[in-house]
Amino acid sequence: MAIAKLSEQERDALLTAHPQWVLARNGDAIERTFEFSDFAEAFAFMTRVAIHADKADHHPEWFNVYNRVEITLTTHDAGGLSARDVAMVEVIEGFV
Repeated sequence: MAIAKLSEQERDALLTAHPQWVLARNGDAIERTFEFSDFAEAFAFMTRVAIHADKADHHPEWFNVYNRVEITLTTHDAGGLSARDVAMVEVIEGFV
């Protein structure tokens, strides 16, 4: 079954609800940078996200240096953002 790409209105609603996330890749992805007090806190956050992502079979693209974690979300099977990314943003925001 194909995964539906978000409409522009759905994408705009996502960004309105989560203004710290910004569009990337010509509107086909969103990204956010998180800063924590130290590496251990950043790594703990990544671990919580990773456990959920693996269960949801929807894995973020990310980069970590010391206390900073940069996350990019997109759904490759949809060719852009999908409801999977909306759900992942909700989970990630709950871990902050």
